[in-house]
Amino acid sequence: MNIKKWFFLFWTTLLIGAGGAVIAGLALQTVNGTIHFKSTADTLIYPLILLGYGMLVSVYAQLGFFAYLILNYMGIGVFPRRVWQYVQLVLAVLALLELIFLRTFVGSGRDVSSDWLLGIGILLTALIVAYFKVRSTNLTAWIPTFFFMTAITIVEIIGVLQIGVDSATVFIVIPLVACNAFQILMLHRILKPISA
Repeated sequence: MNIKKWFFLFWTTLLIGAGGAVIAGLALQTVNGTIHFKSTADTLIYPLILLGYGMLVSVYAQLGFFAYLILNYMGIGVFPRRVWQYVQLVLAVLALLELIFLRTFVGSGRDVSSDWLLGIGILLTALIVAYFKVRSTNLTAWIPTFFFMTAITIVEIIGVLQIGVDSATVFIVIPLVACNAFQILMLHRILKPISA
């Protein structure tokens, strides 16, 4: 990967994060209506704040993506390739189970439906992204893509899960998942050697 390709990935992911945050923020405002604007300037500034927040989330997603690439490189170096595939699959399933069930048992008095919806949403998104990744590359890409879209995404949203506010979770998960999906689906295109 050269600087030009990395710049392309960086800026396009930044735009996707900004767009995802604007969509999530405006949808939450439409559904909840919790923010009451005092003037027209407030109404115009709100989308700009959402854009900036989405850019921050996209940078966070990119940090997670490069951390995953390093982890994958180390995993391939430590384990045989087939074993590393199984380790990733087990870790992905454990992360999903922890997201859905552990918080239910530990957090007394919590509404479990939001945990279930979040877990099922991440699972379905991971399956869809893995399907398209396999269609674009080969079958060996399924488990790493599934692992990245589940386990790494869940690790990235741990901070917002501790807040326990569903709107905050939706607000970070939508741009984060969009950025993660874009990055993993673009990786093979960016790494493709340039033909002379």
